Amino acid sequence: MTTALTGTAMIAESAAVPVVDVAPFKTQLLKWVGNKQRFAHDIVAHLPQDYGTYFEPFLGAGGVMATLRPHRAVGSDIFAPLVEIWQTLAAAPDQLVGWYADRHAQFHAGNRVEVYETIKARYNAAPNGADFLFLCRACYGGVVRFRRKDNYMSTPCGSHPVISPEKFARRVALWQERMAGARFACLDYRAAMAQARAGDVIYCDPPYAHSQTILYGAQAFRLEELFAAITACKARGVRVAMSIDGTKKSGDVYCDIAIPSGLFEREILVNMGQSMLKRFQMGGQRMETEAVRDRLLLTY
Repeated sequence: MTTALTGTAMIAESAAVPVVDVAPFKTQLLKWVGNKQRFAHDIVAHLPQDYGTYFEPFLGAGGVMATLRPHRAVGSDIFAPLVEIWQTLAAAPDQLVGWYADRHAQFHAGNRVEVYETIKARYNAAPNGADFLFLCRACYGGVVRFRRKDNYMSTPCGSHPVISPEKFARRVALWQERMAGARFACLDYRAAMAQARAGDVIYCDPPYAHSQTILYGAQAFRLEELFAAITACKARGVRVAMSIDGTKKSGDVYCDIAIPSGLFEREILVNMGQSMLKRFQMGGQRMETEAVRDRLLLTY
């Protein structure tokens, strides 16, 4: 479904806008709240194909970038351990495999929960990419939660089978090839977006105001400040796409975000399936009514 925006109201477009047929890429490297990978092909289908540099300033698990396979890109995030993982993927993939294999061996040689808690305690004492890489794959529900008071990771150990080092190594090789055109940096999104120039394209997947305050740095995030950065980008000829809360509920309240008038030209509704966070909160209960539909807003 494609619509155009007038302020916060939506009107049907009079002319069809062509989209690109993009093959899905569903092999995950990292687990992350809000990961768009299963439906990233629907997002990439609406991104410009004639970009200079692709920017993704809320990189997270990187599913959209890996689906796009950009020829030149800057992937960034404010979460240093996460960026360390991406930088190691690019520069030393064998080291990334080694990080995971070492912790996997400890995990299976001892008491799963005790080893997991030891790794988590070490990570919380000195946040680092090597420990975080294993924790995000072994934690309960794949939902990485951070305590608001001190940013400590709080998710307990999961009961699911943890991917083998051999399988993980194959994923590392696949992802390194798909991310070959990218460089990675630990940056605030405003600093990253300020680098974009006319002809570039930015995809933003910010923390969702109603449901994702468990993410690192999300407590201080202000959507109004992102809108200001997007306005500045649009003024200098940078095309911006942004995912935002759609028909997903927070409790009994549907997320209704006020969009600045004239900032976005079109809106696409993307069916995202069921919410990972909601599944975590509901403890595995049936979720037929908890489908998520994201709004993909486009400045072009």
